[in-house]
Amino acid sequence: MQKIVHLLGSAGIAMSSCLPITTLAAEGAPETASYQVINQEHTVTGVVLDETGQPVIGATIVSKSNPKLMGTTDVNGQFSMKVASDNDVLVFTYIGYQKKEVPLKGKRVLSVEMKEDTKTLNDVVVTAFGATQKKETVVGSIQQVKPEGLRVPGSNISNAFAGRLAGVIATQSSGMPGSNGSNFYIRGISTISGATNPLIVMDGMEISQDDLNHLDPDVIESFSILKDASATAMYGTRGANGVLIITTKSGADLEKPKLTFRVEGNVTVPTSKPKFVKGAEFMQLYNEAVKNEGTGSTLYTDEQIANTRNHVNPYVFPDVDWYKEIFRNTAFNQKANMNIRGGTKKIVYFMNLNLSHETGMLKNRSRDFFSFNNNINYTRLAFQNNIDFNMSKSSKIALHLYAGLDNMHGPMTGNTDISSTMNSIYSQVIAANPVLFPIMYEDLSNDGWLHWGFKQIGNGGSSNPLAQLVNGYQDTFASTITANLNFDQKLDFITKGLAFHAMASFKNWSKSSNYRGMNYNRYTMQGYTRNSDGSYTYTTVPVGDPQQPVLSNSGSNAGDRRYYGQAYFDYNRAFGNHTVSGMLLWNINQYESNRYGNDLTNLLGSLPSRKMGFAARATYDYLHRYLVEFNAGYNGSEQFAKGHRWGFFPSIGLGYVMSEENYWKPLQNVISNFKLRGTYGLVGNDQYGYERFIYQQVITLTGNGSFTTGIPGNKVSYSGPGWTRLGNNDVSWEVGHKLDLGFDIQLFNALSITFDWFRERRSNIFQQKLSIPNYLGTANTKIYGNLAEVVNHGVDLAVSYNKAINKDLAIQFQGTLTYNNNKITVYDEAPGTREAMKYKGKNVKTAWGYISNGLFIDDADVTNGPVSTLGNITIAPGDIKYVDQPDAEGKYDGKITSDDQVPLGVTEPRLIYGFGPSVSYKKWDFSFFFQGRGNVALILRDIQPFGTSTHRGVLQFVADDRWSPDNQDPNAAFPRLTETFNNNNTASSSYWLRNGRFLKLKNAEIGYSFKNIRVYANGTNLLTFSPFKLWDPEMGGGNYTSKYPTQLTVNVGCQITIN
Repeated sequence: MQKIVHLLGSAGIAMSSCLPITTLAAEGAPETASYQVINQEHTVTGVVLDETGQPVIGATIVSKSNPKLMGTTDVNGQFSMKVASDNDVLVFTYIGYQKKEVPLKGKRVLSVEMKEDTKTLNDVVVTAFGATQKKETVVGSIQQVKPEGLRVPGSNISNAFAGRLAGVIATQSSGMPGSNGSNFYIRGISTISGATNPLIVMDGMEISQDDLNHLDPDVIESFSILKDASATAMYGTRGANGVLIITTKSGADLEKPKLTFRVEGNVTVPTSKPKFVKGAEFMQLYNEAVKNEGTGSTLYTDEQIANTRNHVNPYVFPDVDWYKEIFRNTAFNQKANMNIRGGTKKIVYFMNLNLSHETGMLKNRSRDFFSFNNNINYTRLAFQNNIDFNMSKSSKIALHLYAGLDNMHGPMTGNTDISSTMNSIYSQVIAANPVLFPIMYEDLSNDGWLHWGFKQIGNGGSSNPLAQLVNGYQDTFASTITANLNFDQKLDFITKGLAFHAMASFKNWSKSSNYRGMNYNRYTMQGYTRNSDGSYTYTTVPVGDPQQPVLSNSGSNAGDRRYYGQAYFDYNRAFGNHTVSGMLLWNINQYESNRYGNDLTNLLGSLPSRKMGFAARATYDYLHRYLVEFNAGYNGSEQFAKGHRWGFFPSIGLGYVMSEENYWKPLQNVISNFKLRGTYGLVGNDQYGYERFIYQQVITLTGNGSFTTGIPGNKVSYSGPGWTRLGNNDVSWEVGHKLDLGFDIQLFNALSITFDWFRERRSNIFQQKLSIPNYLGTANTKIYGNLAEVVNHGVDLAVSYNKAINKDLAIQFQGTLTYNNNKITVYDEAPGTREAMKYKGKNVKTAWGYISNGLFIDDADVTNGPVSTLGNITIAPGDIKYVDQPDAEGKYDGKITSDDQVPLGVTEPRLIYGFGPSVSYKKWDFSFFFQGRGNVALILRDIQPFGTSTHRGVLQFVADDRWSPDNQDPNAAFPRLTETFNNNNTASSSYWLRNGRFLKLKNAEIGYSFKNIRVYANGTNLLTFSPFKLWDPEMGGGNYTSKYPTQLTVNVGCQITIN
């Protein structure tokens, strides 16, 4: 943020250098009749830096004994000025920093560090395309965040967004190393088919969410969120969903380089762990399920149950806790960071090196049988090198280079990435039966193979998750390289305040994966006998022919590249009470992806994607009181047919700083700042999530197409060539019509409040046309158009408080609240759709299902209730009872069919908030932060145990609160057990609906600072308060045992600064 302030200050340097030095003295400064030390005047030079080593540009230095002697710092933070004597005192001041007095004591060269003034810290913000603007003149909705506020334990920066960034909806649903970042939106979702992720720009270059997650906060200079049309319209087609702008640090002209080291180590534990019933209880519950359903399947005998409970023989009567066999309770991770900043008047540099290492929650069971480790082992090395070269006082060139190397090692259960593999392992664990077979049988045949346990059940069988886990591994290596070349040229020789800027960028990402695995031999128990001494003897047979465990090897590759260029003129100048600024920009963007395959999606996806655009911006303010801003983007996209490829997206913003009025002066001590603002504009989106080049037709000529005509109940189909997709030459942009009204207020020079009400109407949303009747013969043809519309509205609020109680004690507080809700207002519905099932009027993230009326109590209740057509088995007491919904004429058919589904709830949070204080006392600092969410539904799925072909395990919370013949509770949390998956009970319904709200102690930290060392300890996901108790509600619905759980992290670290 300071860099932004510094750059604005450079304009003041140019103006002040044209004035006589005497005119720069403070107005009303006392004049001295004569100076006794006049002969002792001499020159002092030096550099002024902030706390991070960044040069403070445009700082004013005044001699305390003779205010006529003064100077200012240049673009490198350097100054040279006359002083009255060796004993003079220099006073350093600059907006955004605390005033500092420095006694000379005979020194001729100074290095001065200025500290931030939290009262004026946010005086400058970064806007579109990296331009800077005084916050007091901004009319758009922009939030600037200090980089240190984004530092949380772990490796992903996006996990700090929720509750800290007003307007940002963020959810972390996984804790897997390398993939534990949050999914986030700015002000919710406004489309049903297009891209919803915001545009992320770092140093002018578009980057992905993965790139952002891997970014270390130590390299960030400024972080801005652009939310409304005034802030994002210049990005045109890319700015519809908001923009994140990140600026990395630059070097500084220092007397000697400044080095900063940071090392951290943390331990993680799952926020929740599944607990399964033990073997004997599983057998009893299985018997109950067979009796409930009346399938006549063989029951476990009392002898089998007792022998399992008593662990008589682990091979004949196994009792395997598969979760404990595969997963451990803790993981240990490390992180180290080093950066160096320095330079000269001509060249300044900033270099950062970051190394992180994370491990997963798998036990290293492969070492028990083989020589490799199949636990997750993720290592990342990142290097940032920013070099700025001042070719002259008006010309500068900068080269920013970044390299990130990722090495992910982990298990393999197929040629899928590790994230998919881990989800598969968790799914296999819940599907594994604890008593069906042991992990491994003894080698009774002395054939030398490992005899992994298995048992056939009907046409299927429960897999042995440990056998699959330990017999393979994969290594994935990924690299990201970016290069930014910038050129800045002041054009003051044409007119003051005019400048030219150009940038060329390149980004390359590549990934290669090796999959190595072995065949493994499965054995099943053929039978057993009880010996006279009470012991048991058993025999096994192989499942299929035994295979030589030969190591196989396969691989895959992926990659993409992005080229970007831009050039623009900007102008910033004040004429008395009038200030004007402007920008005129051109840019071009090309993206290429490595896609393989002859199918249409891969074929078209492998072609380069190009965009071009122009952008303009003009601002005017009078007395910093009346503000006007105009922005526009004119963008072209090859997604559309000729005549529809270019779109114009303008916006206008107005602001009124009421606190600048003369009549406000009596209130200044109470309300030091009050600004009203409003913006309206258009933004575009061409990322509609379907195939490319929708204006072109796709025809299948291979004979695999089909032609269908007729009416429902009397359709006729023919095979042969056919239209797979009908082209639409009129398809064009999604257009967002954004309105934002807000105010900024500061009370008592300490409490700041920013409030925004926003509304967006997203029109021309891309949708497949559903209302075409079948008799036209297009039932098997995709027809797309700009058919739908969504309205999204809400509020976001940011509150901050900064107060220095005394020289030893300072208090800060921050809080945010974001609420948004959307509604589909136009949708092309299929013919005959019931009103309750129509998308129009519903939230984009609506979950659908049946309304539950509890559980059937008895046979009479089943007889008198509506007839369910959902079940594949006979409905009985303990099954879920559903409400029969009326048809379009208000009639009830007495049946439960798919037509009885209604909206159940919204699965994306509509309310996000966060709050927390930070306190510093002498050398101690302490902070904590709470984050919460509300208005979100969770729908449970895939929790039912058993199954005729799998005999899945039973979660303990299902066993504890189920309907049973001994507990005929119609309000039980889980229905009766059945051997077969009961489709009636597994259907999505309000029975499985849960409230997903929570309040978390998201972070807490305590630290102690020495002269150049700070040691600290912090943690994340420390406490959760929620009505939902089964697992971390932030992970969402479904069945959490099929996901890698979020992690509670405790971290310790040390930072050392050397300069």
